Amino acid sequence: MEFDALLLSRLQFAFVVAFHILFPAFTIGLAAFLAVCEGLWLKTGKEVFKRLYLHWVKIFALAFAMGVVSGVVMSYQFGTNWSLFSEITGSVMGPMLAYEVLTAFFLEATFLGVMLFGWQKVGRKLHFVATLAVAIGTTISAFWILAANSWMQTPAGFAIDPETGNFYATSWIEAIFNPSLPSRFAHMLLAAYTTTAAVILAAGAWQVIKGRITEPTKWQIRMASGTLAVLLPIQIMVGHWSGEVAHKHQPAKIAVVEGWCETKEVQGTVLIAWPDDSECGHAGITVPGTSPFLFPGLEEGEELHGMDHFPESERPPLWLVFYAFRIMVAAGLGMLAMGLWGSFLWWRKKIDQPGLFHIAAVPAGALGFIAVVTGWITAEVGRQPYTVYGHLRTVDSLSPVSAGQVATSLLVFMIVYAIIFTAGVVYMARIATRGFDDTPPDPARRERRPPGSPMGAVDDKAETSDDIVAAE
Repeated sequence: MEFDALLLSRLQFAFVVAFHILFPAFTIGLAAFLAVCEGLWLKTGKEVFKRLYLHWVKIFALAFAMGVVSGVVMSYQFGTNWSLFSEITGSVMGPMLAYEVLTAFFLEATFLGVMLFGWQKVGRKLHFVATLAVAIGTTISAFWILAANSWMQTPAGFAIDPETGNFYATSWIEAIFNPSLPSRFAHMLLAAYTTTAAVILAAGAWQVIKGRITEPTKWQIRMASGTLAVLLPIQIMVGHWSGEVAHKHQPAKIAVVEGWCETKEVQGTVLIAWPDDSECGHAGITVPGTSPFLFPGLEEGEELHGMDHFPESERPPLWLVFYAFRIMVAAGLGMLAMGLWGSFLWWRKKIDQPGLFHIAAVPAGALGFIAVVTGWITAEVGRQPYTVYGHLRTVDSLSPVSAGQVATSLLVFMIVYAIIFTAGVVYMARIATRGFDDTPPDPARRERRPPGSPMGAVDDKAETSDDIVAAE
């Protein structure tokens, strides 16, 4: 393997994206969680939901800022390392990414200040609107990013200028709503929600282990366990849907993901494989005859293409894609197990008793991030050797840069990211796990609501974020 400018540029982009994707995946889910907490507080009047909100909104602010910073760094690489890709596809990719800024980032930035600092300055309902706007903004942002990336996976609604070789849109509807967008967008949103739920569960479990069992702790464990138990089965079905779309439009990717060596009408499921000297390149443990259940839409007599159907130059790397997919699935099943386990303990009224479940839930908080990164590897490395599948090869997308230049910038990124993002993640983890103090706020600082208030409780100005932070 030669570490030339192409490989180093791919490694650099992969490194930056792997860091960046962790934060949007977390903030999309956390914004939805905050909206649910504030909505429940307004609906029920229970202060526990407000306390959960004020606790996790601080972590949201940090994660959002780190996601913005890492996203800016990533976008610069389109010009520094992939300028030919930007030039050739800019007429299609540029507007999609611009609309992400215009419709999503501006919405988030406008209401984020109200969400973070508006407790004493705006009414309850308006503050809830601000929280909803930020949550909707993160979802819209994911839509446009997934639209652009999905177009690279399953390009549609475009033509190529015969003189310049540049891409241009012929139908924006087809380009945006390309074949893989619906399944991949749903898959990403569910991944964000379950990733956040796993983190919230891990933080609550740590508080239980340390003996800091409060009402907010109990509620966040129950909400996170229920979310995992409900959403993971849906995520599995959506993931299968995404695989069916990929099989139709990217058969080489599926052949590598499944480890299919030969083209057959009926294929098996390769559970695990290892290199050998056979023509296929690997041996493994296979469950035979599973393809009719995995791909029921195939016509009678239709063959499932194995790796032998594609020239080696048209196939993505085998082992990285093969094992990344299996790690993703294993992480997802691990989160499902934690959700079902927690829901069972909740039903048995034992979820607040420290035990093996809480010990297992703490490291399981990382499973969502592992699934997101390995899922991204499966999708993006599985698209190789193309940046725009079937039309623009990766080698033809590279900027005219030297290997030394890319290696230097990669080393700088690794050092800076290791320092800054490690510090940020450690700080967020400390906030998330420190727990809640059940000591009530000073009554002298509370103001009663006027009679007839729909909440019938404390005034907005009575128990502010400052009070909660001081109590914690």
